[in-house]
Amino acid sequence: MELVTIDDVKAAADRVREWVVRTPLLPAMWADPERPLWIKPENLQPIGAFKIRGAFNTLARLDDPVRARGVVAYSSGNHAQAVAYAARAYGVPAHIVMPEDTPTVKIEKTRSYGAEVVLCPVGKREEYADALVEKTGGVLVPPFDHPDVIAGQGTAGLEIAHDLPDVEVVLIPISGGGLASGIGTAIRALCPNARIYGVEPELAADTTEGLAAGHRVTWSVEDRNRTIADGLRSQPSELTFAHLQKVIDGMITVTEDEMREAIRVLAHKSHLVAEPSGATTVAAYLKGAAVPGRTVAVVSGGNINPQMLAEILTT
Repeated sequence: MELVTIDDVKAAADRVREWVVRTPLLPAMWADPERPLWIKPENLQPIGAFKIRGAFNTLARLDDPVRARGVVAYSSGNHAQAVAYAARAYGVPAHIVMPEDTPTVKIEKTRSYGAEVVLCPVGKREEYADALVEKTGGVLVPPFDHPDVIAGQGTAGLEIAHDLPDVEVVLIPISGGGLASGIGTAIRALCPNARIYGVEPELAADTTEGLAAGHRVTWSVEDRNRTIADGLRSQPSELTFAHLQKVIDGMITVTEDEMREAIRVLAHKSHLVAEPSGATTVAAYLKGAAVPGRTVAVVSGGNINPQMLAEILTT
């Protein structure tokens, strides 16, 4: 299996530069001095999450006549918004399949970018998307299972390596594995001494189990959907799992309450709004699960339902 390379990630950076915010590394002044922490706030992207990187790289790689047919995507929210946003920028139609239990804020945002949203029963995203590709002639832009998506997400890793070349620990949320595959590829090439940890909820810890076993494992949709981290309910593909086996040094799991506490810390101490999926890395830092050292926590997104945010902040 051919894996994404650092050259692929660098080429992606050139393609997406016009559209993607180069997010800074924000020092967490409240962190343990013996474990200095920087936050990579991908929640500051135009659509509120890192997914914009992979979406724009993938659309940029399409030939004009192919792209003009439109795009199709399936997503619980952040990839949906990213593809809709990129399609609007290119002036092409977008059809997005979203599960019925997707937070309302993500559905509304996706529609606001001009996409046609098709809601589906839980566990039927791929089936509905395939039908839309057949019906519309559009190109499927998968949320993680594609080299162009992985390379695009990896551009965040280039920025980390440039801004903190002596980074010692990088914490990355893992769901389908595209973000960790891309960032991990960049960090492994440019900061070879850094330790790279994937982070996922205990209630959706299929990657932790799979990497320990040496092969992918399957958790039921019902089991994975128990977590409040709706953006981390997917499972790695063969492609992303192969990347993770190469670049991940260890896995950390966090509880639902640990994610809630991380959201509170980010809001009160760093003035950042994070969704549960994005807060997993700070939750891992707060529990001291990684080796000590100069640490970057990738906060992957901030598209949290306002009612959930209010409840967490007032509890």
